[in-house]
Amino acid sequence: MIRLAAFDMDGTLVDVQSSWAAVHDHFGESNSEALELFLTDRIDDAEFMRRDIQLWWKHRPEISVFDLEEILDRVPLMPGAAEMFQALRREGIVTAIVSGGIDLLARRIGRELGVDYVLANGFRVGADGRLTGDGIVRVPIKGKEQVLARIQAQLGIPPERTASVGNSEIDVGLFKRSRVGVAFLPEDDFVRRHATAVVTARDLRLVLPYLFEVGGP
Repeated sequence: MIRLAAFDMDGTLVDVQSSWAAVHDHFGESNSEALELFLTDRIDDAEFMRRDIQLWWKHRPEISVFDLEEILDRVPLMPGAAEMFQALRREGIVTAIVSGGIDLLARRIGRELGVDYVLANGFRVGADGRLTGDGIVRVPIKGKEQVLARIQAQLGIPPERTASVGNSEIDVGLFKRSRVGVAFLPEDDFVRRHATAVVTARDLRLVLPYLFEVGGP
């Protein structure tokens, strides 16, 4: 039986493709230039986050975590998320969010769903909650498997007893540290090829058989 289930957040547990993009969209901005630099390894995670914050400063120079919480509070859960986590709790499966997204949203989702471990990226702030311009990298976007490996080591749960669920190329690292890797609403064929199961309907309850049956019916 699976003892640990790890989940991506953006595009998986929440019905937006990116928590970062949700903030950019609020301000009518795009981080496409920084994204291209990051994907081609010309900037690292920390610089990528700094450039995102700089975009927001153009519109709100004194932006705070409270402002971000207000924006991200509008992000909806993916359909079926609550029912899925209720079922996982009944089975005694430990759950974790491993996300390159924003921790303010991840913590809210963690509270609403009763997730055991929540790991996502955050911000350095002043005493008044205003962003200083630097981020806190807890989950390297291209290194999620490193974070999952630490959780597994801490809990004494091997990859053979682990399942993971994600939708994008950066979640393939989670699949590689898991016996079951479910591609939920996968972004492309690369994600599908590296998964043990694929769910293409917008309902997380459809993931459950693959977690309980260790690979699906």
